[in-house]
Amino acid sequence: MFPIFQSTDAVLAVVLCLVAFAFWVQRFKVCKMIGPALIAIFCAIFSVSLVAFIFGCLFANSIDEGWKVAGMFVGTYTGGSSNLTAIATGLNASASTIAAANAADYVVGMPTLVLMFLAPTLMKNSKKFQKFWPYSFTDEELEGDGNQKELMASEEWSIKEIAILLAISVAVVAVATKLSSFMSADFASAGRILLISTISIIVAQIPAVRQLRGAMNLGLFFGMMYLTIVGFSVNIKGFLTSAATITLFCLCVIAGSLILHVIITRLLKIKYEYVLLGIVGAIADGTTSSLVASGARWKSLVSVGMLMGVIGGVCGNYVGITVAYLIRMITGA
Repeated sequence: MFPIFQSTDAVLAVVLCLVAFAFWVQRFKVCKMIGPALIAIFCAIFSVSLVAFIFGCLFANSIDEGWKVAGMFVGTYTGGSSNLTAIATGLNASASTIAAANAADYVVGMPTLVLMFLAPTLMKNSKKFQKFWPYSFTDEELEGDGNQKELMASEEWSIKEIAILLAISVAVVAVATKLSSFMSADFASAGRILLISTISIIVAQIPAVRQLRGAMNLGLFFGMMYLTIVGFSVNIKGFLTSAATITLFCLCVIAGSLILHVIITRLLKIKYEYVLLGIVGAIADGTTSSLVASGARWKSLVSVGMLMGVIGGVCGNYVGITVAYLIRMITGA
């Protein structure tokens, strides 16, 4: 990997972890129905991890850096695209592999998201589904008390806050990089990403850090920069060769995860609103999960959807790297 890949994505990982965990801490206080929501998102994380592990073992030797791709897909389908790029950096994936994985994610993921936005209406209007899955909220419960905050409201921030966020990010990266230098060369890069995530979560507990605004904007800026650099470095011939197989792998992971998630949550009798928001929060992110809730007029669950995505994002780097190394150990890839 080029040095700028690592430094750019490292800062991205820090700022997103900071804003994610800060949001989690704030939202944790307003989520009254947190128990079933936690079960739903952890079922989604488990489903993605298990399915990606199984198909990762099958595809590991059919795809260049297949075990790395499996870890990247676990990351992105438990916490979003930022986890995919963070894990790719931690596993030293090539630019072509990263580009192919992102392309497969868009090809398979976008139609999946369209179906998920349509799902609330389809589930509510289907008598067969209501008979199969009788567990749901009442209209009054979904309406809430009217005190929910507006989703995607405008955010103001100052240059000073951005400067402080950058300074914290660079400091966390520096500490994590130094600590990872004591690890074995084979695991140092992955360990560095895990250290960045862990230290960021700890730093995010500081009240003054939680009050800083603009972290999401800063994170998105670095994310776009990272993807631009990846695009400049792609070998088109190699990309086209690997993209089809990786897309098939991606399809298997998403379809298998959805099926397993539905089976587990149905057995646990989880309300279908939580089930849908949980898998959306995992496969996409908290914002998308909140948008699904908002579009379905599940006003009381908008914050819960965001929380689910945040939990997935926090867990994504850990489970993604773990699954990748398990596949590598079993397949010898």
